[in-house]
Amino acid sequence: MPKKKDGHGGDERPSVRELLRVPVGERVDLSAYDTGGTPGGTWSPQSKAAGLAATEALAPRLAALQERLFASSTAGDRRRLLLVLQGMDTSGKGGTVKHVAGHFNPSGCRIRAFKAPTPEESEHPFLWRVAQAVPLPGEIGVFDRSHYEDVLVARVRELATPPVIENRYGQIARFEQALADEGVTVVKVFLHLSHEEQRARLLERLDDPDKHWKFDPGDIDDRALWPAYQEAYEIALERCATDRTPWYLVPADRKWYRNWAISSLLLEHLEELDPQYPRGDFDVTECRRRLLTA
Repeated sequence: MPKKKDGHGGDERPSVRELLRVPVGERVDLSAYDTGGTPGGTWSPQSKAAGLAATEALAPRLAALQERLFASSTAGDRRRLLLVLQGMDTSGKGGTVKHVAGHFNPSGCRIRAFKAPTPEESEHPFLWRVAQAVPLPGEIGVFDRSHYEDVLVARVRELATPPVIENRYGQIARFEQALADEGVTVVKVFLHLSHEEQRARLLERLDDPDKHWKFDPGDIDDRALWPAYQEAYEIALERCATDRTPWYLVPADRKWYRNWAISSLLLEHLEELDPQYPRGDFDVTECRRRLLTA
């Protein structure tokens, strides 16, 4: 796994990817992960003020790498990045889009929020609508919910038969493998929220009339199904994690840590891609001469 210097002349520290990656091929027990934790020890932010400052410090580097990725696509580089966000209601999918994807130039982003399938989408295989939203070369894509809803909600709400859902895990794995083969770096993040924190966030929405549009009474019904959803996520994280398309589990009770962690994950993946500005295919000296004499 890649390592990073600790900044104090000591031993190298693990990357955020290493820290938050869900082990591949192992049983997943979400109760073993602290939803309010701040993994990383002394080298990661441990307070809100530190987290906000650390996240803001990453913004210029993220923006610069996004520009290089977009620029490289003009010379035929087909690489792109797709951030997949999954989590229970109020876990922060929309907040991540606002505070993390907000670091990027909108013209180079493709953001899609997946809701219940439309009549047209329902006429196609479940991955059809997702394939339409995959980022183009040079772009950074963000899925607010995704194809995983078809093995999460569909499983808990019994919207499909067990054999159908069982088959979907394999379809998802093959789909993501195909994306990776096509140059898509898939960064899948599960926002791990506690039952108690969700209640607090839902109450905040009820207490603020300006946030009533974000509240759905159905969210209360889903709270009664919390254990079933946790089990569905455990299965999805276990069955659909590979070395090329792993899952990352981000504690989501602390919004500032969530934003720092996901920003750091994106930065590490973009740095590994290391896109480069393409060289111009023109004579710079001659073009300068012409401009000065025009």
